[in-house]
Amino acid sequence: MGRADPPLAIRLRVDLGQARAIGPGKIALLEQIDHSGSLSQAARQLKMSYRRAWLLLDDLNHAFSEAVTTASIGGAGGGGARLTAFGRRVVAGYREVERAAGEMAAARLAWLAAQPAGEGAPGKPRPVSRSLTPAPPRPPRPEKRARAAKRP
Repeated sequence: MGRADPPLAIRLRVDLGQARAIGPGKIALLEQIDHSGSLSQAARQLKMSYRRAWLLLDDLNHAFSEAVTTASIGGAGGGGARLTAFGRRVVAGYREVERAAGEMAAARLAWLAAQPAGEGAPGKPRPVSRSLTPAPPRPPRPEKRARAAKRP
């Protein structure tokens, strides 16, 4: 039996100035790297291309004065990636704020989540906004004239 969707959910993105942001995708990538010890394995788990994962991680590692991960070059045992102490603090801080925002949203917006879904909500038919009778045929377009050749 599938798990029911929560009545209210929060997707949090934290903008840190104009060029730096952390959100659910970057945090999930850091958590998977911490779990697997590998950027490529983390990308596979998240169904993300390696390039996309690498770009997100590179963005994070250059967004702060401290790196969120360290990497080791492949060899007999293969390479890997590890979260730094700073990277673990980023994940923990984000998850703490996400949890607090979820609790606050649930407390303050429970009345909204309890409202029945209106027409057009997922799983409900959408109202037809146009006539179902066919439009009258359009008159034929005049033929286009050939463009005049440019003069030198």
